[in-house]
Formats: sequence, C-alpha cells, structure tokens
Amino acid sequence: MSLSIKRVYDDPAPEDGRRILVDRLWPRGVSKERAALDRWMKEVAPSNELRKEVHAGKVSWDEFRARYGAELEAPEAQEALDQLRRWASEGTVTLLVSVRDREQNHAQVLREVLED
Repeated sequence: MSLSIKRVYDDPAPEDGRRILVDRLWPRGVSKERAALDRWMKEVAPSNELRKEVHAGKVSWDEFRARYGAELEAPEAQEALDQLRRWASEGTVTLLVSVRDREQNHAQVLREVLED
C-alpha cells in the first residue's frame, strides 16, 4: 500500500499517483485545474463540528484522534476507506489537505486507519 500526504497548495507531481482531496471544505484560492484532483472525498474528512473545535483549540490531539476515528466508522466513510485501500493497492495515492500543520492533521490519522 502506497499512501502519501501533501498539501493541496503544493504543485502536483507525477509521483503523486491518484490525488484525493480529503477535506470537507474546498481549499481557498485553489482552482480545480490547479488542484489536479482525481477525486474529492468529503466523506472521510472530519465533521464540521470537530473541525471547528480543533481550529478553536477546544480539542486535544488525542481527543481529536479518538473522535475522528469514531467518525470514520460511519458506513459512508467505510465505503470511501475501502475505495482508498483498493486504489492504494494498485499504486500511489496522495491524500491532499489544506491544513498548514504537516505533523498533526486528519490525513495523518486517516493514513494510519488505512494502513491498519
């Protein structure tokens, strides 16, 4: 399984493979052409409520990981996760996010879930 994480603001590259946006909201200032997406999978993004709480600093990283993991148990998220696993077994999948923090973001948690 080949999964990578990249900011949607970074330039697309051939080694990205399938480029999948995993944010709930469209990233500001990025055109669809510039994003060069293969798919936008909102169903694996954190809920609006959780996203807002994280950005407001009301949720610790550990609590975020637990709550986001629980959200990924929803049937529509499970279908999307299965699709991501299939694509990753066929070649590279790059999870695209708009967040600035490259170390603690939902795509890191998503990659861990997909690799389990």
